[in-house]
Amino acid sequence: MQHLKLGEILIKQGLITENQLSKAIEHQRKEKGRIGEILIKLGIITEENMSAALGSQLGIPYYTSENIDLLKPQEDQDLDKLLPVEFAKKHCVLPVSKHLNSLTCAVPDPLDLLLLDNLRRVTGHEINLVIAPQSAVISAIDRFYFQDGSPVDSKPTLLSDAVQKSYQRKDDGSQETPEKTSAATELSLDKLIAKAEEAPVIKLVDLIIRQAIDERASDIHIEPFDNKINLRYRIDGHLYSLPPPAPHLHLPIVSRIKILARLDIAEKRLPQDGAISAKLEDRTVDLRVSTVPTVWGEKVVLRILDKGAIPLELASLGFDSKQVDALRKAISAPYGLFLVTGPTGSGKSTSLYAAVNETIDPTKNILTVEDPVEYKLDGINQVAVKPDIGLTFATTLKAFLRQDPDIIMVGETRDLETASICVRAALTGHFVLSTLHTNDAASAITRLMDIGIPGYLLTPSLVAIMGQRLARRLCQKCKEPYEPSPDQHGGVTFKSDLIYRPKGCEKCKNTGYKGRIVVAEVLLVDDEIRSLISQEATSDKIRDCARKNGMATIFDSGIKIAEKGQTSFDEVCRISVDARKS
Repeated sequence: MQHLKLGEILIKQGLITENQLSKAIEHQRKEKGRIGEILIKLGIITEENMSAALGSQLGIPYYTSENIDLLKPQEDQDLDKLLPVEFAKKHCVLPVSKHLNSLTCAVPDPLDLLLLDNLRRVTGHEINLVIAPQSAVISAIDRFYFQDGSPVDSKPTLLSDAVQKSYQRKDDGSQETPEKTSAATELSLDKLIAKAEEAPVIKLVDLIIRQAIDERASDIHIEPFDNKINLRYRIDGHLYSLPPPAPHLHLPIVSRIKILARLDIAEKRLPQDGAISAKLEDRTVDLRVSTVPTVWGEKVVLRILDKGAIPLELASLGFDSKQVDALRKAISAPYGLFLVTGPTGSGKSTSLYAAVNETIDPTKNILTVEDPVEYKLDGINQVAVKPDIGLTFATTLKAFLRQDPDIIMVGETRDLETASICVRAALTGHFVLSTLHTNDAASAITRLMDIGIPGYLLTPSLVAIMGQRLARRLCQKCKEPYEPSPDQHGGVTFKSDLIYRPKGCEKCKNTGYKGRIVVAEVLLVDDEIRSLISQEATSDKIRDCARKNGMATIFDSGIKIAEKGQTSFDEVCRISVDARKS
């Protein structure tokens, strides 16, 4: 948060004490205002000392009494037309010089990030900052814009068309003047934080998150475009658009989310990842935040991880009783490697957590390494990887082996080094669970051999592999029965006389589907499968052998679910094209 950053800088420079900072913050809560202005007002620090401290700490040029006379705008560059006088006076900004598409401005507070962004929007230039005492900037503005007591240019200067358009609409859709709207948009960060319970943007972000949770969304997309924002929720695997906020609210919304996720709100050029913990009435929901820079601004995606909405129990996720028995048999093994496979968004992590959840025992030491930690579980030790400091899956796994583990969960097996450590850990008396990106269970074996794991190590280590997808569940209120025929369904026959298809109603928002269900295949590694692995057999041969021994493929499992009226035949085909070929 801005006031803490400034306070830390001043404390580090030895200009104020922690007690003086606490006093200023307390004063700020009562009278509002920026923390720097309050420190100066209380006489704790001088304007010049603050400029020097910020400049030296942030590596930004700064003016002091020794060189303040040099604070003069470059002549013959039309800087007064580029930055309107009304904006300059209101925000205490002095344009100093222009070079190509870069504009240098003098400000007393370089940490006012909303001001920096608004400067870019108003001028259409990239902004370079220099720091000067506030009183010096005000005096320089008066000298530059008001020569002989009158403005340099008698023609009134307006905001650019793009900025005016972005300030067209308030939250309720009514029209508003650029001046009034810009005042709300350019609210400085410390005031935004101080007025957390009052600021409309705070309530708006809370509403966006709460509505997404109520709608059972898995992701929230906030996307900036030219003069508009797109707001979309991913529900049951599909994206749906919602009425978006006003365009001028994009920056405050992104800043608010970054503050909640403890991200660097000053960094807009690089992607960032963070997390938010949202408290509802009866439960806590975790949100994973990702930002990426686009040509129109930062796009934000929030992944909703709601433990309360998804019971982390194998029997409650949608597996049939035979599959649950096979999975429980596999994870009860004293050692070995258990893999969950499937594409992104197929529910692998949730199934893995459910499997780990069933192994929790006070007599066992359970460790997980994830990127990031999606669900926090009591009774297990969870580590989030941080590659930028060298905390990778491989280095964490090596450390785990010195932590006397019984069970190790690896969020994802991505490379040879991680796979090798997982296999060797399984061979040395540990039970290892992980995920792998393959189309089906049989392909996981050939994938591991392709990346360099020899068959003679896989043969004794693999216990079971589960491949899975998520199928949309038919709305139980409006699903429509019909009599299937082999000609209608590509030769597929059904044991049931009636199956169901989507229709659409108010309850399911006319989609015909509400919720999702797991469709899975469980490949238990028996002696025949081990023999094929040692022979480096193809995935087709391994799959055929598993089916002969009783494994139901994803397509087979999907047909059974369709026969029960839980999903449609079209949905089964959508999620299991590869499996159906088998």
